Amino acid sequence: METLAALAHGFGVALTPINLVFAFVGAVLGTTVGILPGVGPALTVALLLPVTYNLAPTASFIMFAGVYYGAMYGGSTTSILINTPGESASIITAVEGYQMARRGRGAAALATAAVGSFVAGTLATIGLTFLAPLLVSVALSFGPAEYFCLMLLAFTTVSAVLGESRLRGIMSLLLGLALGLVGIDTQTGQARFTFGIPALLDGVGMVLVVVGLFAVGETLYVASHESDGGTEVAPIRGSVWMTREEWRRSWKPWLRGTLLGFPIGALPAGGAEIPTFLSYLTEKRLSAHPEEFGKGAIEGVAGPEAANNAAAAGVLAPLLTLGLPTSATAAILLAAFQGYGLQPGPLLFERSPDLVWGVIASLYIGNVMLLILNLPLAPLWVRLLAIPRPWLYGGIMVFALLGAYAVNGSTADLVILVVIGLLGYVMRVYDFPVAPVLVGMILGPLAEQQLRRALAISRGDPSVFLTRPIAAGLLAVTAAVLVAPALVKLLRRGLTPRHTPPAP
Repeated sequence: METLAALAHGFGVALTPINLVFAFVGAVLGTTVGILPGVGPALTVALLLPVTYNLAPTASFIMFAGVYYGAMYGGSTTSILINTPGESASIITAVEGYQMARRGRGAAALATAAVGSFVAGTLATIGLTFLAPLLVSVALSFGPAEYFCLMLLAFTTVSAVLGESRLRGIMSLLLGLALGLVGIDTQTGQARFTFGIPALLDGVGMVLVVVGLFAVGETLYVASHESDGGTEVAPIRGSVWMTREEWRRSWKPWLRGTLLGFPIGALPAGGAEIPTFLSYLTEKRLSAHPEEFGKGAIEGVAGPEAANNAAAAGVLAPLLTLGLPTSATAAILLAAFQGYGLQPGPLLFERSPDLVWGVIASLYIGNVMLLILNLPLAPLWVRLLAIPRPWLYGGIMVFALLGAYAVNGSTADLVILVVIGLLGYVMRVYDFPVAPVLVGMILGPLAEQQLRRALAISRGDPSVFLTRPIAAGLLAVTAAVLVAPALVKLLRRGLTPRHTPPAP
């Protein structure tokens, strides 16, 4: 009952006129960036950070949530019509969706993606509503030792999952940890890694790092790799409404995709990409029409799109309750919380209930808005693909520079932004993930603070991390994440039969 009362209070917050406007703006922006190839929710939220610090936190995060959910909806449009995912979680949708569009069933593919996203998003938000208080009750038993071990787990999983190479992920994380140490140590008052530059005494601004890595660096990379040829858009034929047969073949994949997406998205090593691939494989195995897969099976669109949106709600569960980001967008949202002087976790539910429950309630409202925006207006959204790419990337760069300068009005900030942007470009060229940099920079100082507190309470005894059950359990999971891939490789190598050459 307490959860329902809190949710009702959240609807009272979310349904105010100003918050409804921001929810709608976020939904429109999210759909737009989901459709435009090379522009995703992480980049968009990064661009919005400098211009939203003068807004109320609740309005800002309602808009950010709309951007996040909207990008999941919009990404399916380009996947289906031009075989180009707008964001990474829509990659698998392109496999069947584009084939459906080429066969003249693009309208059905867009419809099952939109309705499936609505169903999965709503069910997953219900899961978030009732799971979040349970996670909060667990997190309230955490002390400094538990929080430090939790952050170690976050470092490990983010560096291992958000990138193709574990070594590159760890190097990116170390770079973020180094950036987080720049400035004056709050406990000793000593300047660290400032190199005598007064502009660095306050540390490297979070907005500069976020905008530099995710806006400037990403835009430079995408623009430099943009092909000169135009994209062939498959025409939308037929009604936007699905037939009875298409409904029959879609509703079970929607539910199965939700069951896969939400729990995996909530895991520290989750995200949205893994459940979409698992959903596709599941539907291919369970389908009554397996011969259609690879040629335009509607189940191959319905299931992954449902898993995609359910995972988005799952990602918010550990972020809001534990302060644990499991995706690049979640890492930027964590930076936004810190920009407002807020720390996600159990105390956030006590100190800022309007913000937390207002955002959760806005997800229900945003799902309805996105269904209305995406189902009948798909042909209108497709026209965004006609925007010349130089105009798009040039506009992003100008907006990033103006936003970064507007925070403090400092030219030194622009220099730092350009340097970090070029660093982000180099990282993308050599396939270094950028999200671990942000996670290291945000959680690094917090981990240092919790480590100092834990050792102070235990009078310098490091065994406190092993004698407390929750802390020891988190360390065991962290060790498993580090060791498991190597063990799997060894087992595979041991089980693979060796080929012995025939005797001469």
